[in-house]
Amino acid sequence: MAGYLIGEVEILDPALYQAYAKGVPATIAQYGGRYLVRGGTVDPKEGGWQPQRLVVLEFPSLEQARRWYASPEYAPLLAIRQKAARSRILLVDGYAG
Repeated sequence: MAGYLIGEVEILDPALYQAYAKGVPATIAQYGGRYLVRGGTVDPKEGGWQPQRLVVLEFPSLEQARRWYASPEYAPLLAIRQKAARSRILLVDGYAG
C-alpha cells in the first residue's frame, strides 16, 4: 500500500528555500517517491485552515516514505528547509480499499 507525506509549508526565507526546492526532487525519486502536489493554488473550504503552500508526496509504502525522511541524502536538505520555512509534516498510509 502506498505511503504519503503531507506537508504544510510557510516559506520564511525564499532564497534559502530555493536551495531546498532544487535539491529535494532527486532524493524523493531515489526512494521511489513522486510529487502529487507541490505548491499551487489552495482553496480553503472548511475549518479555518489557511495553508500558504501544500505538498503531497507518494511513496511505494509508508516504510519507504520513512526511509526517505530519515535518509542521509535528505538530511542536509531537511536542515535547510527547517531554517527556511515553518512546516507541519506527517506521514500516512494510503487507502487499500
